[in-house]
Amino acid sequence: MLAYHIVDGLFACYMMMLVVRIISSWFPEYQDHPVLRFIRFYTDPYLNLFRRFIPPLGMLDLSPLVAFFALQIIEFFVKGLLFR
Repeated sequence: MLAYHIVDGLFACYMMMLVVRIISSWFPEYQDHPVLRFIRFYTDPYLNLFRRFIPPLGMLDLSPLVAFFALQIIEFFVKGLLFR
């Protein structure tokens, strides 16, 4: 059961990093903060996968929404494979 909680915690942590990354994009003056640079380093490659295929609609970028959905599907499959 401990391994399940670790995997669950890792996915939750990454989800929170994605939320912080998306919200921080509204405040460009803070983008050079070390914590935000760390978060950008680990979340932007994942978000860029979806940005390649989902163009923004004006000022609205829907790729993070699809990225969240995909991450939840990945979490479901990983937990299913590891903890049957």
